[in-house]
Amino acid sequence: MGRLTRWGTGMVAAVLVSIIASSAFAQGKAAGKKDEGYGYEFSDDPLNAGGFGPNDATIRVRPGPVRTTLIRPRTSFVPEMLKSVENL
Repeated sequence: MGRLTRWGTGMVAAVLVSIIASSAFAQGKAAGKKDEGYGYEFSDDPLNAGGFGPNDATIRVRPGPVRTTLIRPRTSFVPEMLKSVENL
């Protein structure tokens, strides 16, 4: 009997949640407003976005530094190894 009561309570809770959740829709459009899109226009902005024309100066970035390794490879390893073997 307890299992059936728990199952019934779970079903009632699920139905109530689905009814409440279905009414949570977005707000509808107002009847008197025109849909002009989303955005802002600042007519008194003194900053012009120039610098993109063909006659404007280009911005050049310095290249990154040349990196060298702290551990230098031994370029003469094989001749040094042969000299050490000859002495044996």
